[in-house]
Amino acid sequence: MAIHFISDLHLADDTPVLNALFTDTLAAWRGKIDALYILGDLFEVWVGDDDSSPFIDAMLAAMRDFAAVTPLYVMRGNRDFLLGEGFAAATGATLLTDPTVIDAFGQRVLLSHGDAMCTDDLPYQQFRAMARNPQWQAGILAKSLAERHVIAKQIRAMSETGKAENGLSAISDVTDTAVQATLVEQAAGGVPPLMIHGHTHRPARHDVSANGHTSQRWVIADWLDGKGGYLRLDESGVSAHPLG
Repeated sequence: MAIHFISDLHLADDTPVLNALFTDTLAAWRGKIDALYILGDLFEVWVGDDDSSPFIDAMLAAMRDFAAVTPLYVMRGNRDFLLGEGFAAATGATLLTDPTVIDAFGQRVLLSHGDAMCTDDLPYQQFRAMARNPQWQAGILAKSLAERHVIAKQIRAMSETGKAENGLSAISDVTDTAVQATLVEQAAGGVPPLMIHGHTHRPARHDVSANGHTSQRWVIADWLDGKGGYLRLDESGVSAHPLG
């Protein structure tokens, strides 16, 4: 059939239209595709697997129902990097490391959230290195839920600083150097894989040269204002499609 990829949904209690789009999409795809990959920032914020609310419970239930029939894979993003084994157990999803390479429909495909390749954003890369440290995460998770929510709001406010009117900052895109280095590192027999990622909120297809070969880099559409998008991978290759 096909594999679908989504990213950057930024679901939250105050995004009811997007939440409904997500649950409706899961219901429509359930049992009708080979697998669904969510490549980071499924949630606007995730302060720990012990958090609970009617919104969270509904999203987990929808994913659990989906994963009972169709394989579900989730990669952590820059907003939900605290997703853990509790989340995986509650949803039936398999958590992925970043990057992950899969083989599908005769192609090697490198999957990433994308934030690690935004190397011009030095302050963010410093934060990312800290936030992905297991000891730092353990310290955060040892705090109360109320404290964690306050910290999450502070981090969110910091990430909004410097963004332009379109919500994008000049240094929030991946760099060619980082993309090429990632492809070369994951090349097999010198041939780089096809790349799929999110994070940048700049959906497009790019041709990339690495190791003397030309590969493709696909950026998944983010979800906003009740609409979203996804990438489909099948025997014909990769194609982009709207949602909502």
